[in-house]
Amino acid sequence: MYTNSNNLSRRNFLATAGLLTAGSLLFRTRLFGQDQGDGPVQQINRAAATAKINVTKLRGNIYMVEGSGGNIAVLNGPDGMLLIDAGIDVSKEHVMTALKSISNQPVKMLINSHWHFDHTSGNVWMHEAGATILSQDVTRDHLSTKLYQPEWNYTFQPLPKGGIPTIVYKDEYKKEFNGEKIHVKTYKPAHTDGDSSIYFPHADILHVADTFWNAYYPFIDYATGGSINGMVAAAAHNVAQTTNHTIVIPGHGTIGNRDQLIQFHDMLATVRERVFQLKKQGRTLKEVVAAKPTASFDPKFGNYVIKGDFFTRLVYAGV
Repeated sequence: MYTNSNNLSRRNFLATAGLLTAGSLLFRTRLFGQDQGDGPVQQINRAAATAKINVTKLRGNIYMVEGSGGNIAVLNGPDGMLLIDAGIDVSKEHVMTALKSISNQPVKMLINSHWHFDHTSGNVWMHEAGATILSQDVTRDHLSTKLYQPEWNYTFQPLPKGGIPTIVYKDEYKKEFNGEKIHVKTYKPAHTDGDSSIYFPHADILHVADTFWNAYYPFIDYATGGSINGMVAAAAHNVAQTTNHTIVIPGHGTIGNRDQLIQFHDMLATVRERVFQLKKQGRTLKEVVAAKPTASFDPKFGNYVIKGDFFTRLVYAGV
């Protein structure tokens, strides 16, 4: 299923039914004590198989596709399609239908913003469809090895050979494609140790992936090098890279802008400082959570999967 929408204002707060259904299962093993045998990854995959896919035209020939894991950006034109992130593999048929609603151009290039499965498990079928895959070197390494994620209680197997990026960069990558001079640049460890932003300068569109969850508390993946300090730094960097004209594509949530990046940064920095001060006083994790350091932000950021208490635990682990 897919919905093609050309009006940004029509997006509701929870983005899409598919994203809500799939995303709301994330981290439930830890948050809600569900059976470890049927954890969040398995549930997200099931939900993604029938998730609704939305397509929104942004500016010029760039679109956002959402509903299959993380938000996907599509640059369309005579050179073919260039995609940022691949979504979840079980959404293949719905994502293909959504892409065909944009044009009949083939998928030629795929950039992975980071390693998480809701952004990369579609790599294999996109490679089979003709895409050359590229990523930061550490992201390629994560996708090539067995990796246990404790918060999800799940061991990820290496992607098949076809899903492994064949072009890698360490700090940045530049590519001219469909009239856009695309600029890919890495962050210092933030959401993970291998996050990248992708900027389309002609259209002034910036895809910041999971360094920005629009109006949601974000997940911080300490298992692969993420940190709250890095998230604050990445958020500040994102603000500095944008103007009031820039369209911002978050990893999760609705299409954003500079003001929302600022709000996200201020939330991260403030919660970090509050938790740090409490921890400095010798408070235990339980006592810090009970102090509700996120309370003033919960009405805005706590209406999704990660609630204030869980976000406090993530921050506590990193200060």
